Amino acid sequence: MSGDLRITDLLDIAIVAAMVFAGIVWLRRSRARFAALGIALVAALYFVVNALEFQLTAWILQGFLAVAVIITVVVFQEDLRRLFERIAVVGLGRRTPAPRAGTVEVIARALAYLASHRCGALLIVPGREPLDRHIEGGIVLDGRVSEPLLLSLFDPGSPGHDGAVVVRGERVERFATHLPLSSARDQLGALGTRHAAGLGLAERCDALCLVVSEERGTVSIAQDGRLRTLRGTEGLSDALRAHLAAIAPVTSTRSRWRGLVERWPEALAAIAIAAGLWLVRVPGSDTIEVLRTAQIRIENLPPGFEIESIEPEAVEVTLSGTRWELFRSRAQPVSVRIDAVLAALGRRTFRLGPGQVDHPAGIEPLSISPPNVRVSLRQTATATGQR
Repeated sequence: MSGDLRITDLLDIAIVAAMVFAGIVWLRRSRARFAALGIALVAALYFVVNALEFQLTAWILQGFLAVAVIITVVVFQEDLRRLFERIAVVGLGRRTPAPRAGTVEVIARALAYLASHRCGALLIVPGREPLDRHIEGGIVLDGRVSEPLLLSLFDPGSPGHDGAVVVRGERVERFATHLPLSSARDQLGALGTRHAAGLGLAERCDALCLVVSEERGTVSIAQDGRLRTLRGTEGLSDALRAHLAAIAPVTSTRSRWRGLVERWPEALAAIAIAAGLWLVRVPGSDTIEVLRTAQIRIENLPPGFEIESIEPEAVEVTLSGTRWELFRSRAQPVSVRIDAVLAALGRRTFRLGPGQVDHPAGIEPLSISPPNVRVSLRQTATATGQR
């Protein structure tokens, strides 16, 4: 094996580090983050007890991990589905159309007007993830965003007043749609159905949900599974612009580097994990040979005999295995067996072979040096007196 680190190895580590980094960032935003952390801790414990050869504990943990993974997939299937949708969106390069200048202000003015007149409203600005499987019903409109159109759609006398309006880019896609409801009572408190619907959608995708309360005359924002109420309507335009910038970014190289610097703990952890996996999987999987000192172990010593001398008492055994297996088993003893029955019959010199070596699992003995060992036995005093 060559000890040089190639360019392809560096690229390999960089790709895996990027994947791990994306996974860590996703987990921090996901409801499954604590479950994943628990599974990771159990997995780390499993590797430790497996390396220490605690066979019963390792067997129990192995079964627990298998069951835990299945339960996690079932319980957090929505989060996993979102993950694969994000991968598809990034792979297809899907972008939300950018609105015209002034569209954000039109939406902000319309919602501010509705809040001041205590007219309830629920407006959805989609992100990069698809909405189709989360929303039901609704009437397709495909009209240009304007203040009169939005006010008419949310007019209390309108049939679609209680539904949600979906705005993508500068078009009103549909209105009177129904959204899934959230059960997060810790966030909703005494808030009504509109807030529960907005938060329910924000828990399932990256859409921005703007909710106007007809009881309080306030505007709330539901995003990334969190609900917050604005103190006034001044922050509406800023929230809309920040959302559009996040889902359709026009970022420079400098801003990308700034984002990585802000997430340096995640990036450092990803690099460490990728490098560790590479060391175990790539160099660690190469087959090498090492010399280990092995003690001579006498078996089947006949009654009435005792060992007088063993020359030599230890030999050098050449072991072959992967670098990782040899490293993992470095603390485990290696010995060579000799059957003493033949020595009692007068045999003194024994030729050693790989089949007589007791060695850790996953490792193969190749040769023994020196190949011959001399064993001398003598009768014990008790055996001599009896005779």
